[in-house]
This record gives sequence, C-alpha cells and structure tokens, in this order.
Amino acid sequence: MKSKSKFYDRRVVYKPWGYEYTIYRNLNHLAVTFLKINHNQKTSLHCHPKKKTGFIVVDGKALIQLGLWKSSSEYYRAPSKLMIRTGLFHSIKAVSKKGVFALEFETPVNKKDLVRFKDSYGRETKPYEGKKFTKKIGRKYIKFKKPKLSKNQTYKMGKVLISLEVHKNFKNLINKKMSTIFAILDGGIADKYGHNILSYGDIIKTGTLNKLSETFVIKKHLTVLRVSKL
Repeated sequence: MKSKSKFYDRRVVYKPWGYEYTIYRNLNHLAVTFLKINHNQKTSLHCHPKKKTGFIVVDGKALIQLGLWKSSSEYYRAPSKLMIRTGLFHSIKAVSKKGVFALEFETPVNKKDLVRFKDSYGRETKPYEGKKFTKKIGRKYIKFKKPKLSKNQTYKMGKVLISLEVHKNFKNLINKKMSTIFAILDGGIADKYGHNILSYGDIIKTGTLNKLSETFVIKKHLTVLRVSKL
C-alpha cells in the first residue's frame, strides 16, 4: 500500500469533475490533496471506511452533502472548513462559476480507502483512479514545502493566505481573527499526561484553538497549516 500511495505523490489525477494531486505529505500519517472541481460538477457520494478526512475550501463556493440525503446539504464559501468521520458518505459540488478549490486532509494515507455509493459519471463500482488517469506533476502545480521553526512557508490562493508553520508554544499561534482556520500537519495538542486532544489532520478555527490553549499544551513542536483571509 505504501508504494501505491507514494506513486500518487508525483502525479496529477484527472477526474470527470476536475483534477486533484498531493500537495503535501507527512509520511503515512497525513496527506494533503489539492482539488479543483469545475463549475456545476461534483464528486461522487462516497465514504472512507478507515480514514479520517477534512476539507478546507480555499476559493469559490461549494455545496457539500453529508450523509445519504440531499436535504443535509449546506453551502460552504471560502475560507471554510469541515471535518468528516470515517464511514460518513459525502459529496462536494462546485457552485461558483470559476469552480471550487479545496484542500483535503486524509489520516492515515490510503488512496484505496474509498467506497462510492452514487456517482454522476458511472463510477459506483470502480476503485480509485489508476495510472492511466494520471500525469506526472509539472512545474505549474504548487507543492507545499515543509516549514521549520521560525521559517514559515506561505502561499496565496484566491483571496486567502496559506501559511505552513512550526510552533513550540501558543504564543505566536493564537490570533484575534476568528475566521482563521488551522489544520494540524504534525505533532499534537495534549493534556499534562500526554493524551492527544488534537493531532494529524484535525481542523479547527481560532476560537477553538484559543479555548484549548487555556488548558492544554503543545507536545514538543506543532506543525500547522494556517488559512486566513487576505
């Protein structure tokens, strides 16, 4: 499974609704996938039985269905976030004319952990796309670089700023912008006994982070992806 997953680290995967590729990876603990969903197109209604997933919409407006019923669908406008438990069926549709750009976080890394329930393109019984649907990543595609302590990696996408950062305490992590989103790429936030409250792939907003910082601590170092409005 490891070699299969690593194969996709170097490929763009073309979908009927657009394309995706791995933009960042932390070994087999976590992968961040960049998705471009074209206008009025949508992913299959699918679930991941073994892995936890989360999304951050970084540009555009999406209609996201959680569960089997369309009545549970809600609109998400950039920047916004969503966490999805294992086994929960979900689908993302691009509402904005320019399409939707999003980051998907999967923990652990396993592209084959996919069950499709309904699909507008007839892929209900098919597995994740194979080699013939991929192409080697070119220079025009952004790949996030690993940050270091006191050396952030920053990128602009649409009207948001994305910053990959490493912190050893909450001092420079907490801010007053309540719309700011944080995704954990490495490390964790824990209690005094070392039990993780948040770890790989968890996504929260400023208010939650501020509240947790009153009681819990960062274990050694915490690597986060911060998304904020420009």
